[in-house]
Amino acid sequence: MSHAASYPALRLRRTRSAAWSRAMVAENTLSPANLIWPLFVTEGSGVEEPIATLPGVSRWSVDNIVARAKEAQALGIPCIALFPNTPRELRTERGEEALNPDNLMCRAIKAIADGVPDIGILTDVALDPYTAHGHDGVVDARGRVLNDDTMKILVDQALVQARAGASIIAPSDMMDGRVGAIRAALEAEGFHDVQIMAYAAKYASAFYGPFRDAVGSGGLLKGDKRGYQMDPANAEEALREVALDLAEGADTVMVKPGLPYLDIIRRVKERFEVPVFAYQVSGEYAMIEAAVAAGAGDRDALVLETLMAFRRAGCSGVLTYHAAHAARLLAR
Repeated sequence: MSHAASYPALRLRRTRSAAWSRAMVAENTLSPANLIWPLFVTEGSGVEEPIATLPGVSRWSVDNIVARAKEAQALGIPCIALFPNTPRELRTERGEEALNPDNLMCRAIKAIADGVPDIGILTDVALDPYTAHGHDGVVDARGRVLNDDTMKILVDQALVQARAGASIIAPSDMMDGRVGAIRAALEAEGFHDVQIMAYAAKYASAFYGPFRDAVGSGGLLKGDKRGYQMDPANAEEALREVALDLAEGADTVMVKPGLPYLDIIRRVKERFEVPVFAYQVSGEYAMIEAAVAAGAGDRDALVLETLMAFRRAGCSGVLTYHAAHAARLLAR
């Protein structure tokens, strides 16, 4: 596009010269409403367990998770995401604890739904927090994750969580066909308003390490997840994954990780024109905190700039461990 004016008649710095003017012409905005706060649940009462690989992040017992949900609501954060640290003695080859209606996740969902009824509760559907081998599904004798056997369990897991009071079911397992199967099951049981946020483009990434520590699966994983999570080399495949999940009934889609995949976020948004979310994963959070600890950057500026990058790329919202901190900054 050509413009008739040129320097000095046209000076692009004019609209940057004052704060009021920068605010007036800003192309994107960021607010607490764009944030989802991931929280880790652990057993016990009155428990806060700091996570060494995620400085500033803790596991919380159910009573303290309710307090965090109240904090999120007060900060204007509309939704929290829950991830359980299942005790090792409850982890099995097939992850049966995922189907226990009184498991740690379900107790946390119920407590939040009762104590903070107006906040969204996003729940993770996958078996890795429950399996002894650390994979997201059922594994055969050769170590392969079995898609269809796993999918049947995921459907039951989703129903258990919906019955407990989940607002958004978020399948993170990357099994083929699971979104359609979960949607059909939710509809059949009358959970018409329970949303599905599909982890549609979830990559086999090196950025997940601290998360696995947080949910207690660190050191348990046998092999890797490249047989079902996406190859970081692929972009067209991500569009196919998103198209399939939307066709199967996903309400929203997620790209994971975040910053290394901004190009995927943009392509998904432009192709499908649906709400797209990103997960700023544990490794991304840990890198920011490491930079701050090393004196290589200012936390406040780094947090807000990275979150704005997601908005600029096309995200409706971001799952980030910095959610509460960012919401406080935005309230100033």
